[in-house]
Amino acid sequence: MRRIVQPPNPLVKGFTLIEMMVTLAIIAIVSSIAYPNFMASIRKGRRADAGDAAANVMQAQERWRANNATYTTTLGNLGISSSTTGNGYYTMALSIGAGQTASTGYTITFTPVASKGQNNDTGCTAMSVTVTATNPVYAPATCWSR
Repeated sequence: MRRIVQPPNPLVKGFTLIEMMVTLAIIAIVSSIAYPNFMASIRKGRRADAGDAAANVMQAQERWRANNATYTTTLGNLGISSSTTGNGYYTMALSIGAGQTASTGYTITFTPVASKGQNNDTGCTAMSVTVTATNPVYAPATCWSR
């Protein structure tokens, strides 16, 4: 008995349009969920730029205070030439906070640079460190990884 081998059907090749559309729809749904979470993680990691800058300013302020009677509100006095943090995600400013004097404390305020995307960091667009009698208070506390 001879077996008859049929040649493959030339019309049955690859994927159907429906299969491709379903695949693309699944990829679009997964991407729309994953991308915002990915960007939130990126922004959270970039907050370390403000943390590093805050630590540098606090150390420089204590060195300044060791040689002077008060803290300074000028970054240049601390040997910091730029008001932008190391990686450029935030601008920083020094001031004397409410209820403080130049001899008791200071506040470092961090404002995100809009072109770097940190201004979309929900709840953490205005970050600050208030130092009173060498004790730092980080605000908002949830934005600082301590």
